[in-house]
Amino acid sequence: MINIALPKGRLGVRVYKLFEEAGYEFTGILDNNRKLVFENKNLDMRCFWVKPFDVPVYVERGTADIGCAGKDILLERSPDVYELADLKTGFCRMAVAAKNDFIDDESKILRVATEFPNIAQNYYSSQGREIDIITLRGSLELAPVLGLSDVIVDIVETGTTLRENNLHVINYIADLSARLIANKSAYKFKCAIIDEIIKKLCSN
Repeated sequence: MINIALPKGRLGVRVYKLFEEAGYEFTGILDNNRKLVFENKNLDMRCFWVKPFDVPVYVERGTADIGCAGKDILLERSPDVYELADLKTGFCRMAVAAKNDFIDDESKILRVATEFPNIAQNYYSSQGREIDIITLRGSLELAPVLGLSDVIVDIVETGTTLRENNLHVINYIADLSARLIANKSAYKFKCAIIDEIIKKLCSN
């Protein structure tokens, strides 16, 4: 059986629809219920919903053979998995943003608010910049507005929330989208099946 981990939320629904279009359908998966595990015995596949940040954990530890994770999560967690395909959905960017009147004083330690401390640290380390990371869980735009941080490192889609809070993008760090990942051992033994899934997903 092939076990597939999908992220809860909008991205997971988008990715599931790619699976469905490719012929991998799981009855009731999009119904309004609290069920988390779905099987298609004809395909010998099982699909389950997990929190987005947990997808790489399930895949790395072998509970899932394959899964779908945002590139942001892969950059942040650096899991020991194979990144097999860009699913070309869930497009956005990781960016540095600040207040419109922000002027960077490089003689001072830069205060960075983010949900992605590893991405932020790696980005600024590559520039040789000393930073103070402030890890927050949501509403990052408040941090520079209220003086908690100088900048934020966050996912940007349209930029509307930034503009509405008098913030703007200073630099883009990475392009992001949904990626198909695989457990390394599972791919070794189930590569023919997994490669067929990739082929069907990426041909639609």
